[in-house]
Amino acid sequence: MGLAPAAHGANRTGRMFTGDRSGDWLYRALHRAGLANQPGSTGRNDRLRLRSALITAAVRCAPPANKPTPDEQRTCRTWLEEEMAVLERVRVIVALGAIAFDTAWRVSSASGAPSLRPPRPRFAHLAEAPLPNARTLLGSYHPSQQNTFTGKLTEPMFDRVWARAKELAGVE
Repeated sequence: MGLAPAAHGANRTGRMFTGDRSGDWLYRALHRAGLANQPGSTGRNDRLRLRSALITAAVRCAPPANKPTPDEQRTCRTWLEEEMAVLERVRVIVALGAIAFDTAWRVSSASGAPSLRPPRPRFAHLAEAPLPNARTLLGSYHPSQQNTFTGKLTEPMFDRVWARAKELAGVE
């Protein structure tokens, strides 16, 4: 789960994390982990296929300056709640960034799950939190240029996220 479609990436190409540098990082990592059939995505018709993975976003529109307001987050949460309700086989939610992490937690809390009582887990890279229905929330720094150019997120760090997600999900 990412933050939102990028204005010059997903909004232009029609697929989340496609057509921007964050997507380049994400699809390379998914390919290395065996969760994608190719290391890149250029558009909806590029023959990319994910295996045991789905990409979604906490917010459904590209917010100004990549900073969705609380109202935008609340408005979009309804779609995410509906999406998560029908995805019964999901075992791990990898949240790319703090907003996605907090949103995934809130969506799971909204389901009325008694196991999700405060305190809410704090976001951190590789932070794990149990969710209802045998799901786990796994945090990762977002593969934004700000994080990758500065070394806050490296490819080995990102690879560890996907290896752990596969382990938690029981995917070979």
